[in-house]
Amino acid sequence: MENLNDNNQTFFRFEDLRVYHKALNYVEWVHMNTALFPEHEMQNLTAKFVNAAQAIALQIAEGSSRNKTQFVYYLKMAKSSIRECVVYTAIAKGLNYITEEHFEESRNHLMELTKMIGALIGSLQRSNNFDED
Repeated sequence: MENLNDNNQTFFRFEDLRVYHKALNYVEWVHMNTALFPEHEMQNLTAKFVNAAQAIALQIAEGSSRNKTQFVYYLKMAKSSIRECVVYTAIAKGLNYITEEHFEESRNHLMELTKMIGALIGSLQRSNNFDED
């Protein structure tokens, strides 16, 4: 089988984005920490938290295949998913499902993702001047 990464580029454009990999790291973090939630939360808080975390990476991936204006839209949707995760983090802390340390870890991940996505949006808007691809 031929290796698609021979030229140091991936087949899917979003896989070259650092912010996508940071989003995947956060999904892993959420999975590890929600596994510690009580069993009765599996269909509620746990599932919603995991889905919101996954949506960050999914929006980045989906948007990357679009023109720049649409990519900006999808990145803004990813930021909405980040805000959902901020709320789920606060709920988990309030219910004592996560420690103060895990609360801060989650917030730090989310702040970093917000900054990275904001920078990517700014870069796309500057390079695009809102003319379509």
